[in-house]
Amino acid sequence: MIRSTSFLLVSVFTIVFSFASTSIEAMTINGAGATFPYPIYSKWISEYQKVETSVRFNYQSIGSGGGVRQILNQTVDFGASDDPLSDADMKSSAEKGWPLVHIPTVIGSVTVAYNLPSVTERLKLDGPTLAEIFLRKIVKWNDSKIAALNPDVTLPDADILVVRRADGSGTTAVFADYLSTVSPEWNKAPGRGKSLRWPAGAIGARGNEGVTAMVKQTVGAIGYIELAYSIQNNLPTALIKNRAGEFQAPTTKAVSKSAEMIKDFSGDLRMSIVDAEGPGVYPISAFTYILIPDKKETDEKLTAVKKFLVWSLTKGQGFAEELHYSALPEALRTQLVKKLTP
Repeated sequence: MIRSTSFLLVSVFTIVFSFASTSIEAMTINGAGATFPYPIYSKWISEYQKVETSVRFNYQSIGSGGGVRQILNQTVDFGASDDPLSDADMKSSAEKGWPLVHIPTVIGSVTVAYNLPSVTERLKLDGPTLAEIFLRKIVKWNDSKIAALNPDVTLPDADILVVRRADGSGTTAVFADYLSTVSPEWNKAPGRGKSLRWPAGAIGARGNEGVTAMVKQTVGAIGYIELAYSIQNNLPTALIKNRAGEFQAPTTKAVSKSAEMIKDFSGDLRMSIVDAEGPGVYPISAFTYILIPDKKETDEKLTAVKKFLVWSLTKGQGFAEELHYSALPEALRTQLVKKLTP
């Protein structure tokens, strides 16, 4: 487990590590993007640089939207996003001589965290009810629709405070993808995307870190955050009804099952695994991606990034479960390592 969780709530979310000898200047690799995988990227960078001392990594956890902008603008060596690039962005980047490739790194889950001290039983929610909460159509915790899903729970007559991301966010994109899949009303508006037009009354916070802090300090709050943040901050999370009719907790095993439906990883790796079929599936799961330029010519920094990614896809996967992520399927990891190795 991570020995300290204080990094989750700092105002600037940046990983900067260097273990290089003072006699040799380390190469600096700059990356930026998703807060969703920040805990495991932090661990990977720390562990990797114990054995690779010639590289210094600077990763800014600014949200998927910021990471995508920076890699498209060629101001970083790699970007990170939970929301794959659109066809238009892929085409535009390629036309500028900067084609990009998506490298899945782990599978994570978006949890629905809440702050209800008087409720000791774990809440159960389904997709349509969750959509109505975030649409601000359900505004009380003892609403009849929530009560029907939790018949043995005494729900408080208290207002629901919805906390959402204020920045362009891959976590938002995953959450919105799920709600759009299970709720026609949500699909119509706000729909899918990293940045949404939220209903009035939702409170914005920056990063998984910011949403976590807001929910933790506000009784009656509900928000969507990556699993590691909810566990490390002792926030209860709802059981979400899956397509098999089960109310499923966001365990690493349940998240892994979301990718079991995929048998062929040879095509476009920009894919959604929300609301996957089958028993035991946690339905709000997603790949998270590193974005790198797809260049054939020799590039010292790109070579260093690829070397780090190969380590992450092999030895690094061993850290996934302890940090509350799921390792990639072996077939996908094998394919990616071949793609990244000269």
